[in-house]
This record gives sequence, structure tokens and C-alpha cells, in this order.
Amino acid sequence: MKHILFMLACASPAAAQVNFEDVSSALPAHAYTGGWEHFVGGGLAVFDCNGDTLPDIFAAGGDTPAALIRNLGDFKFTRADVPEITGTTGAYPINIDGDDYVDIFVLRVGPNVILKGGPDCSFTDATRQLGIPQDDRWSTAFTAWWNTDRPHLAIGNYVDRTDPDGPFEACDHNVILAPDQNGYNAEALTPGFCPLSILAANDARGRPTLRLSNDRHYYVSGGSEQMWDIGEQRFLGPDDGWQTTSLWGMGIAARDLNADGRDEVMLTSMGDQLLQIAQADGTYVAAPYSIGTYAQRPHVGDDGRPSTGWHAEFGDINNDGRADLFIAKGNVDQMPGMATRDPNNLLLQNSDGTFTEVSQIAGTASIKRSRGGALADFDGDGLLDLIVSNRRSLLALYRNTTPDTGNWVAVDLQQSGGNRNAVGSTVTVTANGLKQTVQHTIGGGHAGGQLLPRHFGLGDAVNADIQVTWPDGAVTNHTSVGGVIATIRR
Repeated sequence: MKHILFMLACASPAAAQVNFEDVSSALPAHAYTGGWEHFVGGGLAVFDCNGDTLPDIFAAGGDTPAALIRNLGDFKFTRADVPEITGTTGAYPINIDGDDYVDIFVLRVGPNVILKGGPDCSFTDATRQLGIPQDDRWSTAFTAWWNTDRPHLAIGNYVDRTDPDGPFEACDHNVILAPDQNGYNAEALTPGFCPLSILAANDARGRPTLRLSNDRHYYVSGGSEQMWDIGEQRFLGPDDGWQTTSLWGMGIAARDLNADGRDEVMLTSMGDQLLQIAQADGTYVAAPYSIGTYAQRPHVGDDGRPSTGWHAEFGDINNDGRADLFIAKGNVDQMPGMATRDPNNLLLQNSDGTFTEVSQIAGTASIKRSRGGALADFDGDGLLDLIVSNRRSLLALYRNTTPDTGNWVAVDLQQSGGNRNAVGSTVTVTANGLKQTVQHTIGGGHAGGQLLPRHFGLGDAVNADIQVTWPDGAVTNHTSVGGVIATIRR
């Protein structure tokens, strides 16, 4: 496939019907299985492992061996060879060693694994080679950031399985792996409150932080959501304007929704899905209920019990220049107080900033026990498709067939040095007076994430102005036509 794709028709996207075609049968059979240690997890790593611009998939399997699925184009996929790894909860793509290939950090119940990427989607276990300390914890969250040529890695650990008084009030401590001359040094990040998602990104103050979303089910009391200042190496508190919030935290999604340069943050949970609006003073406030994102109960069917949200992700489904929101839903297993028929959400953003549920109309309202997910353009047509992992059920894949969508551009950042993908950059795209800002990060979601060009819908605009603030603070400006992957090198 050519790197520059093609120009889409610039019909008005506002009236476009959102449609998805279920093409799950195109995927090799794979499910996320296991007992209570795999009630959580089920993440997907989505990235290009062979440089053909088509997203490939690494899917956690729980008790089932994890699977590497290659994208052959035109929605044809095949299982690829990868070292057999069981006990996986999730995975994140990351170029950890600064070479020409993307690697995979694999989260496990037990010692975590780094799969080093090689030519033609080949992978080898390089955990010891890279000097990653080993332990036997239950890892459920991951993020990474660069201060030097090698990344810092933060790992969120769930319940301490060795605690005889557990599992309640038995949250394990989290770990930051800092690069040193021998590889990596493990530094405890305490207290830990059973995180199911961590994201390294600039917060509403504009400072690099770790946001940790924690599962109240196991910390029970005394815990809360956490924000750790990377520069000052401390947790924020009330004196910083950080308000105590306790919820059944499952996943994090972040996106600037109002063009003020600060990311709003979506936190999935059992019950309300909490959207926090970033404020000019560096704090956050809960979005009004009328915004339409709380998604606290199933939107179809007769199960009126509260929903359970897992992976959340923003992406422009119809390329109208406004970020939409996918939320994977599903009962933990057989929790009687929560909905068992719990359809996934696909929330389309309206021009006034509110969101409308469209998943049933679009054809993505699955009631399987969904966990991980990804919005990615699997066929290179400029439309974001959807893949979803399910507990004890096969992967689901939906092809975006929405007609009359807007134009688009995807921004692929590359630079020299160890941080080859320029993680930590901020990309601002302006088209027809509409400004969109995205932080280029690794982390968040629920147990999985992407390393792909950043997708922007342009509406009826033909061209886009692109501003990149690179990790070192340098700013560059560029112009691109729509309908292409715009590679920006530095």
C-alpha cells in the first residue's frame, strides 16, 4: 500500500449514518480466557510490525497463549509465529531500544515479558537481554515516557496474591523501571490501590504526570484515584487542587475535546463512566450529566442494573473533526449486582460537544463480556475500524462502512535517537478554523494500546495545518493535503 492513500469525498459528515460491518470471521479464532486472575485484562496491542502501514494485532489470551495476528490487507488476517506466552493480561507496543522495529511489553500474572521486534513481524523474548527486573506480581497497567534515550516504564500491579488476608485490602505496590547502566532498576511506587490503567501525559497544569485509575473493589477503603508528578516525583494532593475521587477504575482515555490545549479525561468504572473536564487553573471537574457520556446502564435490552466499563478510546468515526468515544462493556464474570447483558457504547460527538449513543444503529452493540479494544484503520481507507476482545468469547472486528464521511489526515512522527516515535509530542491539526490537539502517548486504555499514526478527521477541509511540539519542546509547523499519512521527521 502506498504511504499516501487517497482523497475521500468531502460530503458533509454531519448527516452521515454511522455504519459498521461485522467482519469478525476474518480473524483467526482467539479468546481471552481464565479464572479470577483474568476477570480483568484482555488488552490488545495494535501497531505496524512490518512497515506496510497496515495495523497488526497482539492479543492477550489469559490462560490461552497470546496471539500475534498479521494484517494482510483488505480485511484478511493470519496468525503469525510468536513465542508462546500464557498468563497474559495485556500488552503495549513500544520501541524500547530505538531500533527500526516496534517491540511489545507484555503484562502477565507472573513475570512480565518484552518481545523484541525484528524483520517481517518476527519477535524474540528479550526480557533478560534488556535488563528488565523480574517478579511474580499480577500486572494490569502500563505506561512509558522518555527523559533520556531509553524510556522509563511504569507498571501497575493489582492484588498481592501472596497476602494471606487478601484479596480485599491487599493491593500490591506499583513499580517504575528506570534505565541504568545495567538495564533497568525497579523503584516502588507506593501506595498502590490496584490500578487497572496508568497514563503518562501532560495534565491540566501542563506538567508530565502519571494518572492512575484504581479499582475500589479491592482497595475497599482508604484509596483513591492518583496523580503522580513525574518531575517532582510525588503524588498530588488537595494543596495542588487534586480532589479525592474513589471509583471502580478500569480504563483511561484522554483527548482535548474543547480546543483549549488541555486534555479531558475519561475514566471507565462500574456504574458511571466519569468524564473529567480540564480547567484553566490546572484542576478537573466532572462533566455535566447532560453531556451524554456517563453511560451508567445498558442502553438496549431490559437489564437495568449498572454497567461495567473497561477499555475507552477517543477517535473520529465519521471524520467530521470531532472526537467520538468507544467504551467496551461487560460483567466482570457473574457479579449479580451488575448488568450481565451490557452492550458496548459508541458515542458520537455532536457539534455542541454532547454525545449521542449510536452503537445499536451502527451494529457494534455487542453484549459479550468485552474488555480491550482499539479504533484503527485496518484497511487504509481513512476510516477508523473497531476491534474488541472478549472474555471467554472470540475477538470481534467491525469494518467502518460509514458513507459520506469527511476528509482526514494521519500524522506519523519520527525522530532520531532512542525515542524513535517521538512519544511525548503534542500534535495540533487545524483545518477550516477547527483546531484539534492530541498528545502522542503510550499507556492508558484497559491493558492495551496503540503505536500508530495519529488520526484526525477534517470535515470538508482539503488541507490541514499541522503543528508539532516535540518532546524536547521544539515546535515545527507543516501543511498537508487530506487523505494521506503525513510523515513528519526530525
